Amino acid sequence: MTWIFVAVGLAVVGLVPLAVLSARVVVAARGLSREIERANGRLAPVQGRLKAAIGASVRTEG
Repeated sequence: MTWIFVAVGLAVVGLVPLAVLSARVVVAARGLSREIERANGRLAPVQGRLKAAIGASVRTEG
């Protein structure tokens, strides 16, 4: 009977690192998402000006 308790205990102890690492991955993914949103916010005005400049140059050439 004791070996069952030992086996269950080892299984739980084995799952703890997986839970910790999973939590770290989730936190890192959230941080990456915030970084991407911030980069998109900074690039949006420049992208608009670039599209306007490309559209103006195509109209003057064509």
